[in-house]
Amino acid sequence: MNTNQVEYQEKTLRAPNGLAILLLNIVLMLAAVAGIVYSAVQLDNGAGGAMIALLVVCIFYWCLPCWLLFAGVKVLRPNEALVLTLFGQYIGTLKGEGIFFVNPFCSAVNPAAEFAFAKAAEEAADSAKSGSKLSSGRISTGSGRGKRLSLKTMTLNNDKQKINDLLGNPIVIGIAVIWHIEDTAKAVFAVDNYQEFLSIQSDAALRNTVRLYPYDVSEGGDEKSLRGSSQEIAGVLAEEIQKRVACAGLKVEEARITTLAYAPEIAAAMLQRQQASAVVDARKMIVEGAVGMVEMALDELSRKQVVELDDERKAQMVSNLMVVLCAGKDAQPVVNSGSIY
Repeated sequence: MNTNQVEYQEKTLRAPNGLAILLLNIVLMLAAVAGIVYSAVQLDNGAGGAMIALLVVCIFYWCLPCWLLFAGVKVLRPNEALVLTLFGQYIGTLKGEGIFFVNPFCSAVNPAAEFAFAKAAEEAADSAKSGSKLSSGRISTGSGRGKRLSLKTMTLNNDKQKINDLLGNPIVIGIAVIWHIEDTAKAVFAVDNYQEFLSIQSDAALRNTVRLYPYDVSEGGDEKSLRGSSQEIAGVLAEEIQKRVACAGLKVEEARITTLAYAPEIAAAMLQRQQASAVVDARKMIVEGAVGMVEMALDELSRKQVVELDDERKAQMVSNLMVVLCAGKDAQPVVNSGSIY
């Protein structure tokens, strides 16, 4: 982190109820209109200097003070905040819901909204050059409530990335980050654009985390893998992102892996390898079961003394049973009508 950078801590600004001031200002504006009309009529009838003074005061109130009072009225919805500065100095964050009144010379700061508005304006200019029509609502949204910071829980869905896992296999992975603003002062003043900062740091943390684990491990392995331990790795990823964005006053609630697959160039080969591994595991299980069944058959024949077999006949019987039990096709029985010797 930059050591020369001033670190701000959020401080809540206590502002009076703006509804009373708003109503009072409207009443005074109506009174000023009435005063202007009344003084004008009286001056037309030859009234003296008092009417001139009343006319000047009413016109002055309409020209400046009433608009300053309107400028100081701020409306906040639930889970919204305004970071306010006065002549470049941070004075506090306005939170809550309702109508508030602050210093009319205060200005709200939100770099993310300014960036979004500039981007929307650039897209509008490009659309105008190409002749396509762009809805005006896209830009007006940024200018209408863009200075307000949302304190709601939000979701970041970055583009899918192609990253090499621990074994060097390229995989395609995508994540969703659940987050919210915890410190409004840090979010506004510590970084240039907190949303873009979160996006970049999430991509960097994802790359560093994925390189520590293989995509998959063989059956029975204790090693963690991206596919087999996705919940645990998602937790590790969330902690890594939180460490990176804490300086920006952001809180990462959760990180989820939304997409996980081999890259297209090796997907077919890895599928064949998985299929071959599955076939080997299945054959291994069949052989183990067949050996157990043959052993059980020999033990039962010996225990019940059904027939006495020498070592050569036992070997032949074992061979025949293994072929029958391990064969991929149904066995064709052969009936021996003569002596087995």
